[in-house]
Amino acid sequence: METGEDFIGVFDSGLGGISVLASLTKKLPREDFLFYGDSANAPYGEKPEEQVRALSVDLADRLIQRGAKAVVIACNTATSAAAQTIREKYPEIPIVGVEPAVKPAALNLANKKVLVMATSMTLARDKYKELASRFEASASLLPLACPDLAARIEEGNLEGEDLYRMLEKLLAPYIGKVDGVVLGCTHYPFVKKQIASILGDLPFFDGAKGTANELSRRLAAADLLTSRTDPGKVIFDSSKKLPAELALYEEFYQKALFL
Repeated sequence: METGEDFIGVFDSGLGGISVLASLTKKLPREDFLFYGDSANAPYGEKPEEQVRALSVDLADRLIQRGAKAVVIACNTATSAAAQTIREKYPEIPIVGVEPAVKPAALNLANKKVLVMATSMTLARDKYKELASRFEASASLLPLACPDLAARIEEGNLEGEDLYRMLEKLLAPYIGKVDGVVLGCTHYPFVKKQIASILGDLPFFDGAKGTANELSRRLAAADLLTSRTDPGKVIFDSSKKLPAELALYEEFYQKALFL
């Protein structure tokens, strides 16, 4: 996929956003996508807001300079820190973010307890607090910051005992005490099975499907949907540009198609 082609740019701090990418390609199978993981700076969730904003704007700049007709911020942290700034800089280009799926969780689990797993920055931002305040009357929302979890998922080897122990330590206080889980970081759907093995067979909610629906709507409104009838392409790139890392991206994408 060369610069200037008709593609949609998608970025995240690393491979977590591939869970969103899979929803996008399912919703828009004829579109071309370029996924860029900023693994050299991953994860974003524990970085200062100003740094996350600067990194995110730079990635959007690069994708748009390469010819992206739309940009998806496939990261809850980057969306909360930088989406508004990027939209103001590029008002003519659809810029779509992702947010914790608090609304569907609260509506589906009315008057029940919902665990919201996310990065420290996502939970600290006004954007999340405003979102949570809109639905706190519908369900009891229990925010849980998960330091280092995204970084551990970024390493791969999702069956590792150390990853299970990390999750067990985080989730132990909530065993038998919650009715559903919001996966408020795009990395977390990749360990849904491990979370379920600790908390039980609960309903899970993430923002990927909502992001895919919003992108489709925005492209249609701007008359930017592709006219091609053949399946689109998916290209992976990263700030590290290591062949092993790009192979891991492809591996996670194949997993994400079946999440």
